[in-house]
Amino acid sequence: MKNSNTTNQRIAKMTFASVYPLYLEKIEKKGRTREELHQVIEWLTDFDHKKLQELIKENVTFEVFFQQAALNPNTNLITGTICGVRVEEIEEPLTQQVRYLDKLVDELAKGRKMEKILRGS
Repeated sequence: MKNSNTTNQRIAKMTFASVYPLYLEKIEKKGRTREELHQVIEWLTDFDHKKLQELIKENVTFEVFFQQAALNPNTNLITGTICGVRVEEIEEPLTQQVRYLDKLVDELAKGRKMEKILRGS
């Protein structure tokens, strides 16, 4: 799946700090917790709570966020659609990584069991 270069650049320049409160609001409205959100983010990126707070405070872009991440080797098990696009078909690596995070947050908000969200752990 090809995304436009403009879309990829826009995603790369977005700050994680600007999107994080939206993730939090989305999951809390559905009865999930900040701790669960952090567990999902840590599974994907290997960022602990302290590192996550540093990245938010530094206002890093998604590009920098994922450059510093140690992606979970089971990310290839994240499949399905987000924003009408199959995540496994996204060709741009950074855009795919951001969409992986979006997909996990969506699953959390939809009430999926944590052991299903954290594939293979």
